[in-house]
Amino acid sequence: MNMIRFLSSLILLLTLAVSGHAQGGADPRPLIDALGKANFKQAEELLGQIAATGDARVAPALEAFAAGDLYARKSDGAVFIAKPAGKNFKLIDPLSGEEVEEAGKGAVAKIKINNNLRRVIRSTLGGLTLLSPDRATRLRAAEAVMRSPSAENLELIEAALEKESDGAVKARMEQARAVSLLASDRGVEEKRAAIDTIRSLGGRPAIAILMTAAPAVDPALKEDLNHAIRQLESNLAAWDVAQNVWYGLSLGSVLLLAAIGLAITFGVMGIINMAHGEMVMIGAYSTFVVQQLIRTNAPQLFDWSLLIAVPVAFLVTGIVGLVIERGVIRFLYGRPLETLLATWGISLILQQSVRSIFGPTNQEVGNPSWMSGSFPLGGMTVTWNRMWIILFSISIFLALLALMKKSSFGLQMRAVTQNRRMASSMGIRTPWVDALTFALGSGIAGIAGVALSQIDNVSPNLGQAYIIDSFMVVVFGGVGNLWGTLVGALSLGVLNKFLEPSVGAVLGKILVLVLIILFIQKRPRGLFALKGRAVEA
Repeated sequence: MNMIRFLSSLILLLTLAVSGHAQGGADPRPLIDALGKANFKQAEELLGQIAATGDARVAPALEAFAAGDLYARKSDGAVFIAKPAGKNFKLIDPLSGEEVEEAGKGAVAKIKINNNLRRVIRSTLGGLTLLSPDRATRLRAAEAVMRSPSAENLELIEAALEKESDGAVKARMEQARAVSLLASDRGVEEKRAAIDTIRSLGGRPAIAILMTAAPAVDPALKEDLNHAIRQLESNLAAWDVAQNVWYGLSLGSVLLLAAIGLAITFGVMGIINMAHGEMVMIGAYSTFVVQQLIRTNAPQLFDWSLLIAVPVAFLVTGIVGLVIERGVIRFLYGRPLETLLATWGISLILQQSVRSIFGPTNQEVGNPSWMSGSFPLGGMTVTWNRMWIILFSISIFLALLALMKKSSFGLQMRAVTQNRRMASSMGIRTPWVDALTFALGSGIAGIAGVALSQIDNVSPNLGQAYIIDSFMVVVFGGVGNLWGTLVGALSLGVLNKFLEPSVGAVLGKILVLVLIILFIQKRPRGLFALKGRAVEA
């Protein structure tokens, strides 16, 4: 411990005297070479002398020493960073980083290291980087000190704080100082202020720091420390709830995309379409094909691939849906059981067709740059792809709502939904309304496949994972009602995310299904029941 304090004092003198210059002291090369013949105690002294040179070029050598990659050449005692190269070692100059030569494994000897030396190296590296002219290096150094709090680092951090001008780096150094201060023998008031600073960190790392310091803290600070931990845990619980709500909304937006097309066809045509999931799957494969064509012919357009895939998937799945309705379903109206069996058979045919064309394995669909990564929001993390999918789902919902309320086709669709016979007697061609409605529902399912390709595996079984949930959303929200589908999707998404942590994903879905069954017993037409003579009959 005395030696570590001595080393810290040397580092402090260095930081106060050098003022950020890289090579203000003696040549570190003889000191590095001396490590080859030093014992552990001598190595500690040499590390202090290496730090006192103030030469930032020694950092790679010290990192290699800590990793066990520092070797001494037996012929002359020169020390190198050694990397395996087949049966030999590639010897790298510890200061310049240039390759010197290759040597046999018997020509060099590994310099031994223990845990105490590794701690000294961390302190030394901190001294070399906290005053680095590079902002990112100083920030990483402060974060490294936070991860390894030590009273020996305290004076070094305070010296660096006096010279720091960048606000963000200075704030991180203040937090690193607070973490190290709790492990020191400073006064109670300083430590009380340090507890407040650590509390401002927030999240689980701050709780871990305070709980680690709790056994050795001054009795006068026990209440302050426990209060800080309780407050952090309370804030963390609130942010966990917010995170679950966000996850639930993102899941609900996916369910909305998958279910909204089903809600239209189910409401207008009264058809239980078991092939709806395969429309989602075809939309995802349409996205894959578009990306492959762009990768091959115009890779510079890759960031636009999803925007290009949306109309393509809508048209492809809309045409497939139109063919299914005209070729099979129109002959089965009024026979729900036969329709269910027929669409189930169609789903198997579509799955096998996709397997024959693309193979049974998952296909890679890339994320554009604007959908990659995440960003922090308070105490939770928001991924860009989920956020864009939520916005995309809401925009599709609003566009469909406008189509239903403002267009003549939407008026005809609502008329057929409420009273088919009356609509027919008023001159509406109900068979074509059925066909175009089925094509529209299938096209929206294809658009859902574009979004799902960014968060799920694109495989022939993609749609099967969402068909049951889609039916639950439609039944819970109210058959054929878009607002009911929106509320049902978001409600079930949030409910799922709150049940999963406590009971598991499978049991959570079972509980949701049981709750929906109980709800339907009270409200058979769902949350928002359609009105009309036909639907109420």
